[in-house]
Amino acid sequence: MGGRSSKNRSWEPSSFQQDLSPGYNNEHSSIPRPLTPNVFKQQGVPEIERPPSILYVAVYDYEPRTPGDLLFKKGDHLEIIDNNHTDWWRARSRTNQMEGYVPANYVAPVRSIEAEPWYFGSILRVDAENLLLRSRNQDGSFLVRASESRYSDYALSIRLGVEVKHYRIKQEKDDIGNKVFFISRRKTCVTLQELINHYSNNNDGLATRLTKPCLKAGAPLTATLSYNTQDDWEIPRSSLKFERQLGQGQFGKVHQGLWNGTVPVAIKSLIPGTMDPHEFIAEAQIMKKLQHEKLIKLYAVCTTEEPIYIVTELMKNGSLLDYLKSSKGRQAKLPKLNDFAVQIAWGMSYLEKMNYIHRDLAARNVLVGQKETVVKIADFGLARVIKEEEYEARAGAKFPLKWTAPEAINYGKFSTKSDVWSFGILLTELITYGQTPYPGMSNNDVLLMIEMNYRMPIPAKCPQSWYDIMLKTWESDPMRRPTFKNLRSTLEELLFNGQKSSESSDGSLT
Repeated sequence: MGGRSSKNRSWEPSSFQQDLSPGYNNEHSSIPRPLTPNVFKQQGVPEIERPPSILYVAVYDYEPRTPGDLLFKKGDHLEIIDNNHTDWWRARSRTNQMEGYVPANYVAPVRSIEAEPWYFGSILRVDAENLLLRSRNQDGSFLVRASESRYSDYALSIRLGVEVKHYRIKQEKDDIGNKVFFISRRKTCVTLQELINHYSNNNDGLATRLTKPCLKAGAPLTATLSYNTQDDWEIPRSSLKFERQLGQGQFGKVHQGLWNGTVPVAIKSLIPGTMDPHEFIAEAQIMKKLQHEKLIKLYAVCTTEEPIYIVTELMKNGSLLDYLKSSKGRQAKLPKLNDFAVQIAWGMSYLEKMNYIHRDLAARNVLVGQKETVVKIADFGLARVIKEEEYEARAGAKFPLKWTAPEAINYGKFSTKSDVWSFGILLTELITYGQTPYPGMSNNDVLLMIEMNYRMPIPAKCPQSWYDIMLKTWESDPMRRPTFKNLRSTLEELLFNGQKSSESSDGSLT
């Protein structure tokens, strides 16, 4: 991989192999292009009109990671010299006239809404609430985000006490064809900035006047480690420093580490012989193109010798399974567990949209961030390249039979619908704080009982509304199972309606 640079040529969908396994819909496959700062149309976010000027403003501070990077501070003005690459652009600082590479998602066009401190792009409603309800924000703190339900609209989220109020910002054309924004038709504005200024001066029907923009959690992750690794992402092992072990699974260990002495990363070292390097590289090419807020970023690989290293973004609290079993995790109440389920469904709906199959969705393959309100999906696609002798159903098997849909077990028919079945099992892990599914039953017992249409009974303390969802994901006919898009919508509705503890058997989950 190191000798096949694709610098200065655009990426084409045919540049990597699609999954041709049973259950994969190649006829209608939609392989994603790499995310860019203007991917809003791809991700269902309102497309932003960029001014023709090449002048950009830094939205975050950036410290160089490699020689050739440009140091800049938030608020600095930068001239973009070359933006032919997806994730890293060459820029010149107006402050000191120095030139170098900058991460594209750290800058925004001057006077665009991306440059506004109150604009948060495409985030979930639950994430907006989590951000606004942090102690550093006060009444009237607010943010604007892309509407989740309407492509051309936005949403305004405002903190009011211990609650968050949400308002739709509509975008339409007036009688003479000019674009206007409004919450109430009695006040229309030519720009979002004008609308925010209006409601900052008076509430005009809102629950409160807007005060200060919501404080951001910090600089975003870059899509790749550096300019040099965005195409040639086979990195030398010497660039990695192992710091501490985060966990150990059946296929290897995971360590916290540093790349190039600058970037915190997670390093998964696979047990030698676990997979064929060539097959893994083919799958990793696809995995690297899949980028979403709720998917772990794959940064780089080391495949020239064993053990194979997979370098990803760092999630300091490890697997969701371990977290649920910990003292902190066991204190999580139903709303937080529901929030986790929404985030996972959002990430899986993206994979579903891209016709990509996870194949091993379970709490052990979901990771928890440093802030314990954030979870992301990991190891998507790896199950396909694990050597068969290590991943087949047998006595004492490593094959995750209790999480796997019957059509995948019996006929090898993996699909997004088999992932939906696994998601239903994951819901049982959430509500039981990491208990193994089908307690007291062996793999063989589960397989026989499932064929007789047996389904796991409702777990203790599980809301009936959750169990109804589980049963829908476990339909025998895969086509009768819901989509992840529908699952996300249903779980969000439960979360926003504030499911009461009376739905659980003893009222302890609230």
